[in-house]
Amino acid sequence: MPGGLLEEKRHYLVPEHVLIKDEKAEELLKELGINKASLPKISRLDPGIKPLKAKKGDVVKIIRDSLTAGQTTYYRRVL
Repeated sequence: MPGGLLEEKRHYLVPEHVLIKDEKAEELLKELGINKASLPKISRLDPGIKPLKAKKGDVVKIIRDSLTAGQTTYYRRVL
């Protein structure tokens, strides 16, 4: 829905998405002992990351609320 409510403000069901800078992403991947290609993928057209203007190869951090853990963090590679 172009120009709709989801584009103007965050919907309560959409988790927070944060674009990770390249330097930080490299540190994170090294810390986790993985390479960028082994991260799960997310489309650059995904509504959650459209406002971030992420480009192919960027790493996005997704913070989801969890009833049992409080919050959980996921990382995705942008396609």
